[in-house]
Amino acid sequence: MTKSAFLEERHLKLAERVRAFGDKRLRAALRDEADPAGRTRELVLQLAEENLLVVAVAPPWGAMDLRSVVVVRETLAYFSSLADTAFAMQGLGSYALGLVGTDVQKKRWLPAVARGEVLAAFAVTEPEAGSDLAAVRTRARPDGLVWRLRGVKTLISNAGIAGLYTVLARSADGDDHHGLSLFLVDAEAPGLVVKPLEAIAPHPLGEVRFEATPAVLLGAEGKGFGLALATLDAIRPSVRAFDEALRWAQARRQFGHRLAEFQAVQMALAEMYVDLEAARLLVHRAAWLRDNGAERITREGAMAKLAATEMAQRVVDRSVQIHGGQGVMRGATVERLYREVRSLRIYEGTSEIQKLVIARDILKDTR
Repeated sequence: MTKSAFLEERHLKLAERVRAFGDKRLRAALRDEADPAGRTRELVLQLAEENLLVVAVAPPWGAMDLRSVVVVRETLAYFSSLADTAFAMQGLGSYALGLVGTDVQKKRWLPAVARGEVLAAFAVTEPEAGSDLAAVRTRARPDGLVWRLRGVKTLISNAGIAGLYTVLARSADGDDHHGLSLFLVDAEAPGLVVKPLEAIAPHPLGEVRFEATPAVLLGAEGKGFGLALATLDAIRPSVRAFDEALRWAQARRQFGHRLAEFQAVQMALAEMYVDLEAARLLVHRAAWLRDNGAERITREGAMAKLAATEMAQRVVDRSVQIHGGQGVMRGATVERLYREVRSLRIYEGTSEIQKLVIARDILKDTR
């Protein structure tokens, strides 16, 4: 990882440690797409063995230094998007619990999540409510000491393998965000039904149906919308494609010359590198602001997410182009990256939603 004004020496050392882990444990499994659910379980345990999951799990049980989260994710993603997702979901599914959970809730779940014994999931998206969290229709009603959830969540990462679901549901009547709350659901709870879904890139994904499923309230009632946004602010933030293109351009020969000697290829490589560095700086800046006391980084997080995911699509596409026919062959590294990177512009808020978030925040400042 290159040096950055927003990173400290400890972050660079962490990147070196994660890269060593990737070289040792991830390179051999790059093409292992047959069983993404089983592979995710394996990856979570390996990340725990390397003491990396504590980086993703919120205080007081782990060190939620956002720049460390960014460094780990960027380095893992170089080797495997599945490893990056496995790491990120442990944080995404437990972040709100670390913020507002009771001592009993934290003691029950967070150590197990940090040790990789329990996989976590963050269930927000619904068939009719994607990036618009205020459109959530899953209902929560009190029933004695618990709440009962009814509704359907879809496109949920770790569905079917998670032991803990953090669920956004409507606990009061209305159509806005004021009636939304967060709930914890044990995967063993009755009335929880999971249907696996398949995406273009191997990923443990599914639909989760709640049929009067018992749940416990997380934090204060009616505060779920803000907690969900805070979670996404903390966890949001494609170097591998550039490296593959560079390696191919240096090795591949056409018309008696290496591809890297052609000006058109050189210009493409330069554009890819500038894109990478610009997006990296936006991500590091957003994380630095959060680590240095910024209460919210909604605009900065949206800028980083938009820039990084759109950049990834451009860089991977150019890499495929440089590879020519080899770039679209099933099993090629850049072909796999092409499938994996497309979903990044949708997960955790589409590119279009990020633009609206940025614009509304800018306009708010001018009033």
